[in-house]
Amino acid sequence: MNYPHEAHQAREFAEKAMTRILDEGLAPSPDIYELWYVYYAGISPEVTRALDILVSNRQKITEDRCRDLHTRFLSDARNEEMIRRAGDQVKATIKNVTGAVRDVKNATTSYSGTLEDVSRKMGSAKTVDEMRSLVTNVMGDTQKMLEHNHKLEHELEQSSTLMEELQRDLEQVRKEAMTDGLTGLANRKAFDAALDRVSSDMQSEQGSFTLLMVDIDHFKSFNDNYGHQVGDQVLRLVARTLIEGVKGKDIAARYGGEEFAIILPDTNLTAGVAVGNNLRKAVATKDVINRTTGEKLGRITMSVGVAEYINGENMTDLIERADAALYTAKHNGRNQVAAAPTPMGKRSTGA
Repeated sequence: MNYPHEAHQAREFAEKAMTRILDEGLAPSPDIYELWYVYYAGISPEVTRALDILVSNRQKITEDRCRDLHTRFLSDARNEEMIRRAGDQVKATIKNVTGAVRDVKNATTSYSGTLEDVSRKMGSAKTVDEMRSLVTNVMGDTQKMLEHNHKLEHELEQSSTLMEELQRDLEQVRKEAMTDGLTGLANRKAFDAALDRVSSDMQSEQGSFTLLMVDIDHFKSFNDNYGHQVGDQVLRLVARTLIEGVKGKDIAARYGGEEFAIILPDTNLTAGVAVGNNLRKAVATKDVINRTTGEKLGRITMSVGVAEYINGENMTDLIERADAALYTAKHNGRNQVAAAPTPMGKRSTGA
């Protein structure tokens, strides 16, 4: 995203953004600030439309919603801009190297002609001065040839270094595009891709996997009582617990808001319920502490819905079954794991 504004314009947009952030009771974090700066600058129709819809529908503008909008509209724009710049650098590098190679080719042709000419004249040279003149000409052209070669070596060395830097930058872009900025978990985009990949693998291998949908109990009231910064702290605590609790090929992702999703390849329903209970118990043992005051704010719990993949099942149906199991866990008192029943007439691949 480019910000081609004069200083006075930038100050105006910045002041409006900060005023709105404070009025909405939001944390002035870089991503939320950028979202509102872009909104008032009017440089992203998508951002403007999305925020205007929230306002017109009288929906509460939360930090989670702001971050989701930032991820959806601005992170991708930044990544696209970085990729565009990388493409321009690659083109410039190829142009420079091509030019150096062309110069060397021309110099080689000229040098070859010089050697042929000298070879022909050496047979007819009769004096030392004539021989000295021929040798001097060869040495001069040889020096030019060496200079062209050195230039090509320098261009190739520079291009190699640049390509390595571009590779690192693009890998970072790819990683950021698939990672939730707040928790460090895989984001929704990465989750969707992983779910498709795992389901395809299990179909071809006739294997089984389990999906866990996880939701923090009473998160909204916790967020309202202690503030959004503490709410973010809770999300990070849960995310860290999930990361510590999954292994190997398991994939933990932030599905949206206070809801998380975990894909457990090569795992049946019984094992998936066991993993859900282990994670639930691990979270329940951890205190949430106000980092500013050091005060213990209590402990959090979470509910888990588990569904085992049925061979050939649509991923939307699998998610709906896991979500329904999560609702059952909530309805039955929270802080528990519920398993989704296998639909009538269907058989799980792990049965």
